[in-house]
Amino acid sequence: MKNFALIGVAGYIAERHLRAIKETNNNLVASLDKFDSVGRIDNFFPDSDFFTEYERFDRHVDRLKRHGMKIDYVSICSPNYLHDSHIRFALRQGADAICEKPLVLNPWNIDALEEVEKETGYRVYNVLQLRLHPAIIALKEKVDNASSEKIYDVDLTYVTSRGNWYFRSWKGSEEKSGGIATNIGVHFYDMLSWIFGDVKQNIVHISDANKAAGYLELERARVRWFLSVDYNDIPQEIKEKGQRTYRSIAIENEEIEFSGGFTDLHTQTYQKILTDEGFGLGEVRNAIEIVHNIRNAKPLGLRGEYHPFCNK
Repeated sequence: MKNFALIGVAGYIAERHLRAIKETNNNLVASLDKFDSVGRIDNFFPDSDFFTEYERFDRHVDRLKRHGMKIDYVSICSPNYLHDSHIRFALRQGADAICEKPLVLNPWNIDALEEVEKETGYRVYNVLQLRLHPAIIALKEKVDNASSEKIYDVDLTYVTSRGNWYFRSWKGSEEKSGGIATNIGVHFYDMLSWIFGDVKQNIVHISDANKAAGYLELERARVRWFLSVDYNDIPQEIKEKGQRTYRSIAIENEEIEFSGGFTDLHTQTYQKILTDEGFGLGEVRNAIEIVHNIRNAKPLGLRGEYHPFCNK
């Protein structure tokens, strides 16, 4: 049984980490969040310690180590801009880090973490659960087995509408979240570059606080993408069903269905990490470079190969 600590336990995604720790038969020793609405812990680890102040959490973890209770892993579900700091905390406490997406906001942050890995001898793992989804694995196998000359046409559309709270939270701050493409799109860019190869061209058509769109040319794909948190971008037929999210990946006009099958992907991610098969720093660089370049690009406007939703 391994000992875990968790940073950001009040966040939306943290429950999947709590469940993964439990389902892999490990133990949560301590957790941290400045918000104290964390009753969810009782469903998994009611005896674990909880802190709302980083300094007390740091002191507690250090004291545990000095008294022979080593923290083996620190799971990180904190706001995006804090990830690299919390990863360094984990490594310097003698623990491996398991971090949610995006691992960091900038490519040079990866370089710095590689140095800390070398200094400490501990590892950084990223949660890239789409790579474990059966439909995505099947797609990668199909592409790998096709002619290397084949170039695929891909349309990625993801609209996950958010209320006014989103723009008042850290998620609405580009400085803290990285903006729309980073905050809600980074796992898609990872998946696409994992399947279709390195980036040849990265063009941005729209870059607003609530939506972004562009064209990504990969070694084996031409990708038109559109990301939004604006309810007005939801297709009418989806609105009529009372739904507030629309997700579509069409390859050669054929829809890839991967809406289901997400429930245990974090547990599978943990299982791989626990057997030293997790996704390390080298795996995340492509996606981080893509979102960094999108964030810093000058939008082209509606010219060239732009996504049809741009016309809305």
